[in-house]
Amino acid sequence: MRYSLMLITALSLSSICQAEDLQTQLNVSYGPHARNVLDFYPAKSDTPTPVVLYIHGGGWRGGDKKTNPKAFLDKGISVIAINYRYVQNGVKENVEPPVKAPLGDAARALQFIRSKASEWNLDKTKIGATGGSAGACTSLWLAFHDDMADPKSDDPIARESTRLYCAAVNGAQVSLDPKELREWMPNYRYGAHAFGFKDLQALIDNREKVLPWIHEYSPIEHVSKDDPPIALFYRGEVPVVGASPKDPTHSGIMGVKLAERLEAVGVETVLVHPGIEKTKYKNSTAYLIDKLTK
Repeated sequence: MRYSLMLITALSLSSICQAEDLQTQLNVSYGPHARNVLDFYPAKSDTPTPVVLYIHGGGWRGGDKKTNPKAFLDKGISVIAINYRYVQNGVKENVEPPVKAPLGDAARALQFIRSKASEWNLDKTKIGATGGSAGACTSLWLAFHDDMADPKSDDPIARESTRLYCAAVNGAQVSLDPKELREWMPNYRYGAHAFGFKDLQALIDNREKVLPWIHEYSPIEHVSKDDPPIALFYRGEVPVVGASPKDPTHSGIMGVKLAERLEAVGVETVLVHPGIEKTKYKNSTAYLIDKLTK
């Protein structure tokens, strides 16, 4: 009995020391492309920590993973920020559609993170995604998409789940369907590059041909009752469906339409935009801290 107690104590101390010894790791490779790298910011803890997965914005054509993790680290939440292939990388590599490159990379990064859970002292069941604009769209796509794990794969990383515990996003695009978007906002013009077209009119003209792609890569198309809690944050004007906002690419109109779909199937949803006076959460950081530390 004394030996068992000593062994358990030794193992516990070892676990604590391992957690405290974890250091920030930059540009850790999770895939074959030069942009398949992530930064790991570990929170100090003697138990596995929740994780914020930060996916940067930039239209899937620019941007970088640089972020400030302090607010989360102070609450015992580790942060992992990823880079991913741009759509132009997808075009160069003949990926069809080009948006499959950044979104597929994000899914792979999430699986890689789960594969490192023991080594990095992470709670793989509590991963919340966040980002702005295109990074927000990617976060929502991961949150709603059916699990992309391949349990029969020879690759242990590919066997890991791609499901999220929650997501909190800023200025998210929720659909890549030009028909739907123009019905919501007549002046909408963003997103054609995701499918390799020069402008939205070209995408509209070819919509029927690429409709399977539109359905696959539009987050709103994957909404179902088993999706995780979602928080949507928007700035700018008070959203009015059918209006032409100054910044349609990041308009709260999209949040209104997505929230309608989520609430219809019973998914816990927080929507914050101009015109909403009272809200429990001021921003996505506050939401994620609350959800991931409960």
